[in-house]
Amino acid sequence: MGSGRLYTAVAAGGFRRYATYRVATAAGVFTNTVFGLILAYTYIALWDQKPHLGGYDRTQAVTYVWVGQALLSTLAIGGSRVETELMERIRTGDIAVDLYRPADLQLWWLATDLGRALFELVGRGVLPFLCGALLFPMALPGGWTTWAAFLVAVVLGMVVSFAIRYLMALSTFWLLDGTGVAQITLLAGMFASGMMLPLNVFPGALGDVVRLLPWSGLLQRPADVLLGEADLWATFAFQGAWAVALLALGRLVQSAATRRVVVQGG
Repeated sequence: MGSGRLYTAVAAGGFRRYATYRVATAAGVFTNTVFGLILAYTYIALWDQKPHLGGYDRTQAVTYVWVGQALLSTLAIGGSRVETELMERIRTGDIAVDLYRPADLQLWWLATDLGRALFELVGRGVLPFLCGALLFPMALPGGWTTWAAFLVAVVLGMVVSFAIRYLMALSTFWLLDGTGVAQITLLAGMFASGMMLPLNVFPGALGDVVRLLPWSGLLQRPADVLLGEADLWATFAFQGAWAVALLALGRLVQSAATRRVVVQGG
């Protein structure tokens, strides 16, 4: 099997695997919808007091809420089972089996995560977004080109998200337990992606710094593409640069780990 077909099959397997968690998916849709409602009314109250906060009007702010709920699980801003499984395999020594496969370790897990992310987008992201569109006025684009650009930004965000979490998981080669690193990464992702508040709202130097971090490519920049507030090519270049840099760093860390570190449990 050619490498392209192999990783396509791995991604398809990831999609099918996560599609089997039907009850969890339904619960996730319900949870995202409820939290979307809470955040939407919170944002409405905030934007009523501070019109055009962060350069958004109230309708754009509400749209941002529902984009966030659609992408929360898709981009694993709060973490996913993929990196948890990888950390467990490293901890137990089962990663040795993965290293003996005639496939690239990083690309294997990237394909798995892309399959997961695609299912989360379709199975858990679309319904809360549609609920938001039915219940609130939303600033949605009329042309297909903006939607297409938004999907490109989301796919690039998937790769950036994986690259961050892959680096996090590789830390388990040196640590007995990667839980602490995972929690720190979770907190950083929630704050610096714009999930708590749009990064445009952050003042001064803080706002300038967080907008340059890779997490801003997960939610803030795709949302700005959908809202018509972004330079498309600058957004794609930003996400692509971080994806390449983080994947390259992950490959270097992987190489150092597999050459110099004894697999824990093995």
